[in-house]
Amino acid sequence: MPHSDQTAAVRFAATTAVFTAAHHVGDYWIQTHDQALAKGRPGREGRRACAAHVATYTLGQAVALAAADRYLGLGIRWRRAAAGLAVSAATHYLADRRAPLEAIAERIGKAEFHDVGRGHGCLGTGAGALDQSWHIGWCAVAAAVVAGPERT
Repeated sequence: MPHSDQTAAVRFAATTAVFTAAHHVGDYWIQTHDQALAKGRPGREGRRACAAHVATYTLGQAVALAAADRYLGLGIRWRRAAAGLAVSAATHYLADRRAPLEAIAERIGKAEFHDVGRGHGCLGTGAGALDQSWHIGWCAVAAAVVAGPERT
């Protein structure tokens, strides 16, 4: 494996870890209760709450990425970082508006799983599992965008 590919692989591994950790902090510790309740509502209130959540979530990922880059010497190019953070933010917003993720689940045959636990006041729901797996998957895609080879 050429050196630049090894470097990209190291950046990808580190960025994936950083984005995943920052995801959990942003989604569970930084997000306010009001944002969590309102972000899926229709209209301006829902859009505003979701945008506020995604803004703080993305800021957390950016700070974590900058710290990792500085202390680990990852050599991240900031245009790539901005593009990766944009991927993470856009896909996070899409899922957290709830209706789009539910529509995707229905379209691919996951509607029944999506509805597991709905209306029963339980923490573990199909919708929650699909939401989190969506976010983690897109964190990996965003990390690949950030890590890309040095030749671009």
